[in-house]
Amino acid sequence: MPPPIVHHPAYTADIPAEHRFPMQKYRRLAELVAADGLAPDGFATPEPATAAELALAHDAAYVDAVLALAVPPAIEREIGLPMNETVVRRACAAAGGTILTGRLALAHGLATNTAGGSHHARSSQGAGFCTFNDVAVAVRVLMREGVIGTALVVDCDVHQGDGTAEIFAGDANVTTLSLHAEKNYPVRKRQSTIDIGLADRTDDRAYLEALDAILAPLLDRTQPDIVFYNAGVDPHEEDRLGRLSMTDAGLAARDRLVIEAVRRRDIPLAGVIGGGYGADVEPIARRHALLHRAAAAFAA
Repeated sequence: MPPPIVHHPAYTADIPAEHRFPMQKYRRLAELVAADGLAPDGFATPEPATAAELALAHDAAYVDAVLALAVPPAIEREIGLPMNETVVRRACAAAGGTILTGRLALAHGLATNTAGGSHHARSSQGAGFCTFNDVAVAVRVLMREGVIGTALVVDCDVHQGDGTAEIFAGDANVTTLSLHAEKNYPVRKRQSTIDIGLADRTDDRAYLEALDAILAPLLDRTQPDIVFYNAGVDPHEEDRLGRLSMTDAGLAARDRLVIEAVRRRDIPLAGVIGGGYGADVEPIARRHALLHRAAAAFAA
């Protein structure tokens, strides 16, 4: 059986059709995954994250402002999404989805989410299309429940995981690895446990060599109770907001590399899809499907 896949219809929010964030990719990704037979018994449907769960990673005042649809305009501009009811519902559902993905990974060894990876959301506010930091919330929830003591975040989105780095700064129980385009957003980087800033136009070979060189030693040194893997597809050469030069084949090889390195050490892995941008959601959704196919292929 393929590993569990988490999905919620609320992952697709209502925003203007001309908005540069490709919101419809979540619906299309679910359709592709279902058509591939990767969810034969259907998707695992999460409960939205609660205010108390969100406040484990974010300031309670910010959480309350989001839930009340009262985000200050300046912060709404930094988030870059209209903070309407459906966008807030999406943020809560995505965080709940990553919590469930973590729980399913602990139970089955491997699980993936059809959303998640909102790594620019910091403790005090959102930014960069990210309202709540779902991975940070999930790590804190699982720690509060006592089912994990340590975690490793492997962030392969093209943008640095600045929010995740900020939330876990000084937390010896959480290791953060960010492999990103050095000259890309955000301008002001935060210090992850390990940052690997790649030059513009880095190709498949150089990217995979850099990831392979760091991942196995890091896993062996930290021996985390769980790995959260952000499989952003924005390192792709055609991505509108990326600066790297990876191909579909390179992204697929990256996902296989991470999954195999983690699972062959018998460490649970929870995968989230991260970023992927462009006017046409079809190729973006197909790239996001690579994560779920790689998970199914490993489990076969």
